Amino acid sequence: MRFAVLTISDRCSQGLMQDTAGPAVVALLRAQWPEGAIETRLLPDEEDQIEAALRELAAAGAVLVLTVGGTGMSPRDRTPEATRRVIDREAPGLAEAMRSTGAQRNQFAWLSRGVAGLAGRTLIVNLPGSQKGAEESLAAILSLLKHAVDVAAGGQTHP
Repeated sequence: MRFAVLTISDRCSQGLMQDTAGPAVVALLRAQWPEGAIETRLLPDEEDQIEAALRELAAAGAVLVLTVGGTGMSPRDRTPEATRRVIDREAPGLAEAMRSTGAQRNQFAWLSRGVAGLAGRTLIVNLPGSQKGAEESLAAILSLLKHAVDVAAGGQTHP
């Protein structure tokens, strides 16, 4: 199975800050799918570049693409907009579960604008950019992702 983790950050892509959230997300994915191939990329907060990377990964057969960052309120945070341009169908329950779980620890989780959805058979999920936010958000839905990926691929239909 092929997976991808895209860190979206101007500062990290410019080498001004080290990406800690992306590697943390990769570690959680490896624990769930040790046999999976995980591609990583580091992109600036440029909507067209994010969209192009998502389209490329979906066309190449990635079953799950996790974006990390660009989901906040900053004018440069455009990951949800790029994602919506790529997905065919939203999976709003995943984003709602992440916000709800996160808000139990930090009220600012409600400000995340992340979305989740399908681009063909590729599930795309937007995670927050902080390491803690990304880890907690992914942990909130990790048990759902295996089933979601299987169903999206045309496999099982019921747990």
